Amino acid sequence: MEEEMVIPHLFRCPISLDLFTDPVILSTGHTYDRSSIEKWLAAGNLTCPVTMQKLHDPSMVPNHTLRHLIDQWIRKAPRLSTDHYLKTLGSEFSLAGIKHSLESPEISLDAKLQILADIEALSGELPSKNYRLIRLGLFSMLLEIVFGDHHPHYQEYVNFVEQVLLCVVKLLPYSDLGSLNILNKESKIARFVVLFDQESVVIRECLCLLVEKISSSLYTRQLCIVLAQQQSILRGIVQLLHETSDASKAGTKSLSALCSLESNREHLVRAGAVHGLVNYILGTYKHEISLAPVAMKTLEVLLRLDSARTDMVHHPNGISALVKMVFRVSDHEGSKSAINSLMIICRDSIRAREEVISAGVLTQLLLLLQSQCNERTKTKARMLLKLLRTMWIEDSKQDY
Repeated sequence: MEEEMVIPHLFRCPISLDLFTDPVILSTGHTYDRSSIEKWLAAGNLTCPVTMQKLHDPSMVPNHTLRHLIDQWIRKAPRLSTDHYLKTLGSEFSLAGIKHSLESPEISLDAKLQILADIEALSGELPSKNYRLIRLGLFSMLLEIVFGDHHPHYQEYVNFVEQVLLCVVKLLPYSDLGSLNILNKESKIARFVVLFDQESVVIRECLCLLVEKISSSLYTRQLCIVLAQQQSILRGIVQLLHETSDASKAGTKSLSALCSLESNREHLVRAGAVHGLVNYILGTYKHEISLAPVAMKTLEVLLRLDSARTDMVHHPNGISALVKMVFRVSDHEGSKSAINSLMIICRDSIRAREEVISAGVLTQLLLLLQSQCNERTKTKARMLLKLLRTMWIEDSKQDY
């Protein structure tokens, strides 16, 4: 087990004997932790605890020098217990100090990244205490830093933004989603767009997670609508579907969440969502663990639009992707969405139903009917067979 860090004597409050979290100086010149000395005075004591001198002036002055020395010691020393580090985040001044350090051009990039790494580690190791971090305003502060007007000018800035966003994502599950509305400003939306244009997959993946949460909450509905009007953001999300597994999953989830609002759907189609989702499904066809069912459900919703059906029919492998999803092992939800999508397309397009049959949908449907899938999905399969049979008969009559 890792040994407990020995706290220097001068860094301990004379009353609590714990590491200072908010050191203040009394008129006698002695320093105490603010919460400890306030309790001492509230108990009716009118003396300095160390000297026992009578306090003619009970005012307190923040000891900025000591606070700075402690912050430096925490960052440079071997790993301190997380309880002690949490206490250093517990005062408004220390939070302001963290914000100042992250924004100050005088603080090195390595020092900034170390602060962020500590915050990320703390939020990951102590999930039960993340609520305390949120109450301190850390989540909102990080949002302001990454989406604010203060942008340091150095080449490694991308690394800094990545680390801030990783901290934001770690704290996101414990946060009040309404706090994300601070992004609903023209300058911050513009910043969102700039960040999505970065080549960093990490940044775009984190932004996708934010978009997903924004799109899933009633408290941020207006912000969701505003983001969906930014074609560069939507194209960035679609592009992620071609990236690594985690990134493509983040993109799929965010597209699905955005699609929940009807007013967003046309914007998604214009950004190439249909092609992106089809390519994602084809790319994960041989993998049982993927978000293909989510992508398929999103496609099903989008195909209610004429523009989406046009994109699907003109995609060289669009119909083939839907047919492959009809009977996919352990994926009955995807099967149901695929069948519904095929029914939508076949109603409108002779070319589509010809391609559907050529792609082997009849075999897929028969296999599905013999499988252990639920009756609702089987009913949908029978309906599609009936629809294709009716259309085949009508087409045959027209040929005579």
